[in-house]
This record gives sequence, C-alpha cells and structure tokens, in this order.
Amino acid sequence: MLRQDSIHTEPVASSITADTAVQKPTRPQTPYQVLRLLPKDATPAQQDSAIQAWFQPSEIHYSGQPDTLHLPGHSPGRSLKDVNLPQYYRESYFSNDSLFHPELDGGRFGVAGDPVPYATKNDNIITSLLLICFVITLIAFSFCRNFLVKQFKNFFYVPKTEHTITETSTEINSQFFFILQTCLLGALLFFFYTRTFVADTFMLSDEYLLIAILLAAFIGYFFIKFLIYTIVNLVFFDGKRNEQFFRTLLVIHSFEGLLFFPVVLLLTFFDISAQSVAIYTAIVVFLVKILTFYKCFVIFFRQNGLFLQIILYFCALEIIPLFALWGGLSVIINAIKINF
Repeated sequence: MLRQDSIHTEPVASSITADTAVQKPTRPQTPYQVLRLLPKDATPAQQDSAIQAWFQPSEIHYSGQPDTLHLPGHSPGRSLKDVNLPQYYRESYFSNDSLFHPELDGGRFGVAGDPVPYATKNDNIITSLLLICFVITLIAFSFCRNFLVKQFKNFFYVPKTEHTITETSTEINSQFFFILQTCLLGALLFFFYTRTFVADTFMLSDEYLLIAILLAAFIGYFFIKFLIYTIVNLVFFDGKRNEQFFRTLLVIHSFEGLLFFPVVLLLTFFDISAQSVAIYTAIVVFLVKILTFYKCFVIFFRQNGLFLQIILYFCALEIIPLFALWGGLSVIINAIKINF
C-alpha cells in the first residue's frame, strides 16, 4: 500500500454561509458613506440634508485630567500659560531659535555676497528729476523759443540806440525755470564731484538730503548775486540799463543750464570720466563769465571807456561771489562728511 503524503491535504468544502459571514454595518460611519448611498445627481442641499439626518452634532468635552507623560518620580510639567511661571521655565536653549518661533525671521544661510555699489543710473529719484527737467525744458522752450532766438541773434549786436526786447510774463516765468534748472544741475554736478574726489559717506540719512542742501546753496548764490547786482546798478546806472542787463543775465544763465544738461545725462547714464566732466564744466563757467563781462562792457561802460572800473566791477560782482560759492560748498561738505 502506498502511504498517503502527510503534506497533502484534501480540499475542504467551504462551510462559510451567509449566517457566519462578517456582517457590514448597515449604518454609515462617515459622511463619505452617506454620500455613496445617494444618487449621483443629488444636489448639494440633498447631500447636506442626508448628512444631517445620519449625524447629529454634539458638544465636545475635553479631558481635564493632568498630563501624565513625564519622567517617573518627577512632578508633571507646568503650563507656559501660567502667569506665575518663573522666567527660567520660559527660557530654554531653543527660545530664540527661528525653528522654535516661526513668527521670527531666521535670516539667510550661507555667506553674504558683496553689496552692489551705488550707481546714479540705478537711482530712480535722480532719473525722475532729470526726466522731469527734460520734459519741462521742452515745454518752456516752446513758449519762449522766439524770445531766446532773438536774444541769441542780438547778443553780439551793438545797437546805436538803446532799446530792449519786450517779453511776456510766460517768457519771464520760463526763464526763471531755466535758472532753477541751472541750480539743480549745478547741485548734481557738485554732488558727483564730491562723491568722486572728496568723500562718499556723510552724516545724513541719504544722498537726496545732500542734493537738497546743495540745491539750496545754489539758489541762495543766484538770489544774492542778483540782489547785489540790483543794488549796485541802481546806485551807478539808470533803470533802463539795469533792466536790460538783468534780462541779459537771465538769458546767459538759462543757456548755462542748457549746456550743463547734456553732461549731467552723460555722467549719470554713461559713466564718462570725472576729469572730462570737470574740464567741460570749467569751460562752460569760463564762457559764461566772458559773455557776462562782454555784456557789462557793452551796456554800462562802452560809452565811458572806463576799463579799470569795469574790471573792479566784474571782479566784485562775478568772481568773488563765485569763489564764495565754492568755499561755502566746501565748508558744507567738510562739515557733514565722515572722516575715517
């Protein structure tokens, strides 16, 4: 007889019946099961009603028992909400860690790179000022174009009889704007000169305050200069010549601002050398002084032929105020710069 294999087992008929099978709960346990019972086209209101029919909200009761998760033999820890908790309980090694306090800024990881150096072409304030000056210059020039052209044509013309070119109030206001623009461009040129040759750190909150101080200095220079001219000319010359010379000064300094504008743009956006800018500025200032000297001679001293008097007059009212302006600006810069 062959012995039966002990490993082999005969298949047993399944005796699992419907009575002994695990019964699934007839009551849904989750809202998902409730939604599965509804048809697919059930509206949100029907879904909400079905969930409320199966589940009734009840009040939540939290446990009031103390926390027992502490070291055996030690008393349970104290809550940080306790106002009587000592300070050494509140502070720990991780108290100032940004990971322990997500509301704190954790800073940056790694080594900080070199900061980007200051550049005027990236300065929005200076760029906006130059853009505004350019737009207003075009508008002002459109109003007083004919007057400026006449003044330029008659500048070197010596009339046999004294006469003046009449101008409207709009043309006068346009010339005063050109004078203000000359002051602003002169302040920017001296600002660039200071940052290049003198210092780049000052006891001020920002560079714009320094530009405002320089602008105020240039406005004061032109105001005092015109005031001295008016007082001196009223003493020695008649009112008609004084009016003619005052209008000539406005035209000369208006063209001075127009000559400063291109070099300021080049220095701001194209980084030309400061030495070239200084040479160009000196040439423009020298040209303005020569033209002023010429008009002083033509208007006041041409008929008298007093050469010594015109030299004294010009030096006292043009050269000395110019050196006073330079000295005043140097004193201001030395007072606010930071010496290391």
